[in-house]
Amino acid sequence: MTYTIKEASDITGIPATTLRYYDKEGILPFLERKESGHRMFSEQDLSMLRIIECLKCTGMSIKDIRQYAVWAQMGDSTLEQRYNLFLERREAVMAQIKELEDQLKVIDYKCKYYEEAIAAGTEDIHKHKTGHCCDDEKGNKDA
Repeated sequence: MTYTIKEASDITGIPATTLRYYDKEGILPFLERKESGHRMFSEQDLSMLRIIECLKCTGMSIKDIRQYAVWAQMGDSTLEQRYNLFLERREAVMAQIKELEDQLKVIDYKCKYYEEAIAAGTEDIHKHKTGHCCDDEKGNKDA
């Protein structure tokens, strides 16, 4: 079964403008076209689009996504390159998760800070505490 660009957009949640951009950038070299020039998407193309979107969401560059698409089209001769690409992407995502976990600690701390200040009716309850993870809005080290 094949799908129009609108149908592919509806199925994947990727805007048609983004699909056209991907095609223009050479990320979708596998797409077939009707005689009229309209892009047609197969089930396999939709699966590839999901992978492309995953890679994009991890911060991978368009250049590297394009390289992946080329390798995928080349078949088994590029299995090792694609595997290495995903190993590298995994490392990058794990680093992003670590950074986000660190940011979440700060956010959790600030939520607790404000819960306590709201309950006390003032931020003054925090003035004599030490060893906190961040400054308050006034630049005090104990917020």
